[in-house]
Amino acid sequence: MIIEDFLNYLRFERNRSDLTVRNYERSLRHFESYFKNRESHLLWESVDSDIIRDWVESMMDKGDMASTVNNCLCAVRSFFRFALARGFVNIDPAHNVKGPKKQKPLPHFVREADMDRLIDLPQMWGDSYAELRARTLIILFYETGIRLAELIGLDDKDVDFVSHQLKVTGKRNKQRIVPFGDELAEVLRNYMAERDQQPLKLDTALILDNKGRRMTRRQVETIVKNSLSRTTTMKKRSPHVLRHSFATAMLNNGAGLESVRRLLGHESVATTEIYTHTTFEQLKKVYENAHPRA
Repeated sequence: MIIEDFLNYLRFERNRSDLTVRNYERSLRHFESYFKNRESHLLWESVDSDIIRDWVESMMDKGDMASTVNNCLCAVRSFFRFALARGFVNIDPAHNVKGPKKQKPLPHFVREADMDRLIDLPQMWGDSYAELRARTLIILFYETGIRLAELIGLDDKDVDFVSHQLKVTGKRNKQRIVPFGDELAEVLRNYMAERDQQPLKLDTALILDNKGRRMTRRQVETIVKNSLSRTTTMKKRSPHVLRHSFATAMLNNGAGLESVRRLLGHESVATTEIYTHTTFEQLKKVYENAHPRA
């Protein structure tokens, strides 16, 4: 019951996305299962800090990544803050529990030459509507840097062909304007014209599945993964890799960090700074390959 109250609080008072709520619920159910299996009489009200620390250690022992463990711990911390404020518990046992330190890996991105080859070579794509849609998805991600959820949420009305702008709804329903160029404008017009000739159009969404409905995350992820496999052998081939590729290409070609931050919809420039490390790593490789005494 307490968990349901917390999830409703996230949905209706904090206006968190369905995906965020599901992730929080999964973490809370995982922790609840852990402490119930450990001591069946335990309740949320009787959980202490040691049990939470043991849970964190158990996840690390299983080989879970530090980022995964910290996300789970974040859900439990938020839950206990809520429970304490509402009087469901008398103390917050998660307050002083620290998560594992996580390394910041460099973001994966597709090289500009590989992206150019994928987008520009006709032999990379077939003539079907599905192929046209796949190419549109790739170019839309790569030329705007928007998130997967943001792309899925786009409606026709969010595309301004006069000003060449997208109205994007990001995390916590924050909206921003993202510009796009002539190439994407032409690609979108061609896609929409072909889409509107299909038998079904049951949704206002910009990108539709084969049944005329808004595409799901999994459908888009599958299309992106299959499309990127045509030009790269890298293991990660996701929409987020295309977001990384957008940011890296922008910085490599002279864009300022603050401009890229605004385009990506980051709250802080500190989040965007990780891409400067990516471009510096590229610079080091160029130096090592080119300088005779490197």
